[in-house]
Amino acid sequence: MDTLDRSSTPTPLTARMSVVVLTHNRAKEVFKTVEGLLALPERPAVIVVDNGSTDGTAQMLPLRFPQVRVIASDRNLGAAGRNLGVAAATTDYVAFSDDDTHWSPGSLAHAVRVLDGAPRIAVLSARVLVGEAGELDPTCIDMQTSPLERDLLPGPALVGYMAGACVFRVSTFRHVGGYEPRLFIGGEESLVALDLLDRGYAIVYCDAMTVTHHPSPARDARLRRRMLARNAALVAWLRLPLREALAATARALALCARERSFVRDLGALAGGIVWALRRRRVVGDAVLAMRARVREAQRGRINAPSIRTGPGMSPAEADR
Repeated sequence: MDTLDRSSTPTPLTARMSVVVLTHNRAKEVFKTVEGLLALPERPAVIVVDNGSTDGTAQMLPLRFPQVRVIASDRNLGAAGRNLGVAAATTDYVAFSDDDTHWSPGSLAHAVRVLDGAPRIAVLSARVLVGEAGELDPTCIDMQTSPLERDLLPGPALVGYMAGACVFRVSTFRHVGGYEPRLFIGGEESLVALDLLDRGYAIVYCDAMTVTHHPSPARDARLRRRMLARNAALVAWLRLPLREALAATARALALCARERSFVRDLGALAGGIVWALRRRRVVGDAVLAMRARVREAQRGRINAPSIRTGPGMSPAEADR
């Protein structure tokens, strides 16, 4: 249910909230996303980071939307392109959007109210509705039922968030250094989440904030699976105990074998692990305990066959 109060005239939040949109070779999609952002009653400042597009996106955007700041990277930085947008932001808070996601009216105003009242929160993760049918993203089901103690927080406490559907406190994002370029894209938020939690910040799910995701057909599903597995291994070597690093590496190698990319990906994975070992810093016991509680709760849902987690979705699918 939408719990936002739309009865009063919204106040422009340009001075408090920016939206950073990341795009690469999706001119049509990003135009639609920007149009939607400019139509929001909050009137956030909009910053588009063009991640080395070759389709003229960076040149067309300023002509069509002169009020939008466009930052053109000379190469595709992956998720780290968002760092350029945050560096340019002059607001207290920044919302992230991909070029195929859309923030609902009132969501950003709600985020400002929540973050103003809860300085321990670093990031709010929004409810995500997928496609024309508006089905709840399965990740949000896990977030809604988080087993972690709220500790007076305004929503469920989390150990992760959704990178393209969240609102950050700008100072905190800069404090942890943003996204690691080496990870490129695919589970890139995992490292940021661990560093936030290890510094005592909170990550919170906010059901009153809504993002609609219309997945672009321009995706390479096989490559994304491999990147997710590789990055999970690298993050584990960077921040998690040895047993978790070894297990994540085994899963990555098994996936490469199934995808018939073992020889191609083995060298990159090995080089990444060497790089990660030089930067290894295992997070504290409190963070590890939080992760363990979440994993235990997920296993409980998977092992409860009578529980349905969403329209047409099994518990196993919801925990992917």
